[in-house]
Amino acid sequence: MAKSVKVCVTGGAGYLASFLIKTLLERGYTVHATLKSLGDATKVELLKGLAHAETRLKLFEADIYNPTDFEDAIQGCSFVFHLAMPMLHYSHSSKYKNTSEAGVGAVKIIAESCIRSNTVKRLIYTASIMAASPLKVDASGYEDVVDETCWTPLNLSYQMYSDYISSKTQSEKEVARYNGRGIEVVSLACGLVGGETLQCFTSASMAVLIAQAMDDGTLYKGLRCVEDLLSKVPIAHIVDVIEAHIFAMENPDINGRFLVANAFLKSAEIAVLIQKLHPDITIPPKFVEDTKRETKWGSRKLQDLGFQYICDADKIIYDSIVCAKRLGNIV
Repeated sequence: MAKSVKVCVTGGAGYLASFLIKTLLERGYTVHATLKSLGDATKVELLKGLAHAETRLKLFEADIYNPTDFEDAIQGCSFVFHLAMPMLHYSHSSKYKNTSEAGVGAVKIIAESCIRSNTVKRLIYTASIMAASPLKVDASGYEDVVDETCWTPLNLSYQMYSDYISSKTQSEKEVARYNGRGIEVVSLACGLVGGETLQCFTSASMAVLIAQAMDDGTLYKGLRCVEDLLSKVPIAHIVDVIEAHIFAMENPDINGRFLVANAFLKSAEIAVLIQKLHPDITIPPKFVEDTKRETKWGSRKLQDLGFQYICDADKIIYDSIVCAKRLGNIV
């Protein structure tokens, strides 16, 4: 299939997107990748340096704040992976007042571009597990199980990541509205992702995941905020996350929402794994707090379709620490 299939990946130089593009090129796909600016030499060189990029990768300039830019990149593609999202609000925008409006606006225009193309079969949206909180809407506690029916309540206030939570939740709900309206839509709500990176720095997701090992109070606060939002911390290896994206493209019978994580741990359990797998690392006691929560992970939708995770919690944590050491974040 790959030899005759052209796909589009938005946000091409991002942590997940660059790894996805690398894998797609290795498997024979032709890739249209978007970047916010083709004048950013570091990001352009990252992608152009990938194997098979000379013959099967084409770069396009497209900005979430000008989402009609994505039309050219989408034309002629059979599948679109939408990973681009605004992390910070562009305050000079006259079109959107915050990142939520920008994210939702981009989803609408990209989905409509997919429909107009007459070639796109499926739009695969990279969502976030932060949009799938088991918190009860009255903040009285958590549901017993986390699965695809969970949606983060937007009526509550959150200590950190409130703009990100709102943007990803509203954008995922918006993209779901287009399923069956001329295209199929798959939404992959990914947990904290670690393991390895093509970038020259540790991604925000991986840094939060191993915050205790990095001895960083701000990152640890972020880890605890994820834990408080989701009851525990869902984690996944980048290899599995990328395989889930490709599975969502190649499986003819897939659509709808899927949670992507292969472990659901308390932050205190992550600390235990770090010290077991990397005994040279000492975690300060202030970074180990057991919440005593017993919420269960209830999502098996991907596995029920035949997807298999390769990397367990030990592999996710071990590889993330090795990666952070290589990049100089842990000495």
